[in-house]
Amino acid sequence: MKQKKPEKPKSQKQPGSEKAEDLLNEKLEVLQKEKDELFAQLQRVSADYTNYQKRVPKQITDSIAYEKERIIKTLLPALDNFEHTLQNAQSAETSDVLIKGIRIIYDQMLDILKSHGIEQIKALDENFDPVLHQTMMRKTEPEKQENIVLEEFQKGYRLNGRIIRPSKVIVNKIQPEQEQTTDESQENQTQ
Repeated sequence: MKQKKPEKPKSQKQPGSEKAEDLLNEKLEVLQKEKDELFAQLQRVSADYTNYQKRVPKQITDSIAYEKERIIKTLLPALDNFEHTLQNAQSAETSDVLIKGIRIIYDQMLDILKSHGIEQIKALDENFDPVLHQTMMRKTEPEKQENIVLEEFQKGYRLNGRIIRPSKVIVNKIQPEQEQTTDESQENQTQ
């Protein structure tokens, strides 16, 4: 009987493989540390984002409340002037004095609006612009140009260049010659 050679256990290493294994273990440790650092960083970023999501709505609410307060504070002097005008209305010598007081308050209100970036849209005697003006009626005034704003029912306003309310206006609409002669001939026939 032949005796078998004892086999090398599988756990035994070949020369030089120990070095390769050490290198792989070092790389594995480096990669493990990198992964742990990235995971920790990801957790911090995730926590920061969660806190951000909680913080932003409160900041927006606080900001809106602050702006409301600021606007109201700028309007209070005009309101005080209205109150003084109303208190002194009975003792005013003439209606001109009362009107002058109201005009001062009106100008003060316009200044307040201007300080907040709000300006009136000029409409009277301007060319009709559908972006700036809303037509309420059309009139015919032959001595004026076509599509000119003749009257203004309600002032329009823009906030920082953006229209927040168009002017409500009456626009000049000149009828073409054909329509005018047709209208005149119809009037002559009815007489």
